[in-house]
Amino acid sequence: MDVFAKDSFHYFGTLDVKLGRLFGDFGYRYVFYLRMCQAGGLRKLLFTLPRKHLSRKCGLEISPATQIGAGFYIGHPYGITVNAGSKLGRNVNIHKGCTIGQENRGHRKGVPTIGDRVYLGINSTVVGKVTIGNDVFIASNAFVNQDIPDHSIVIGNPCTVIKTDNATEGYIINLV
Repeated sequence: MDVFAKDSFHYFGTLDVKLGRLFGDFGYRYVFYLRMCQAGGLRKLLFTLPRKHLSRKCGLEISPATQIGAGFYIGHPYGITVNAGSKLGRNVNIHKGCTIGQENRGHRKGVPTIGDRVYLGINSTVVGKVTIGNDVFIASNAFVNQDIPDHSIVIGNPCTVIKTDNATEGYIINLV
């Protein structure tokens, strides 16, 4: 199963990649364009302009150079920034106003690495050379600048970590 089918399954619960879906959901459309640009060659040439147009329209700053696993989901695709050096695992859900950014000084100088099955709520921010584990729920408006272990819920600013099994259950569906 290719990455396009996995992204489609994560969005819609089916493996079918249908052209009609591109017109119904800006988030899915952007992920599709992004994957086409990541594929390189003629696909990159054909889909760079539509990706950039949608990027400007929605305020999405996600570079095709970013390493993103299958099952990437953008909910409410507006005002999202992901540093090009960041690494995102499989089944990552990101929402309106999120920032995954670089820290330029101190012991956390660098960019985040985000694991599998991670939910980033509205306006959440993850910065610096931190590692976010698997099965992590980052609540809306949380500010994360420290490593987060697997199976955790993160809330607040400064962030508070609550260990829990199945932290993203019910929030991330159609896993690939």
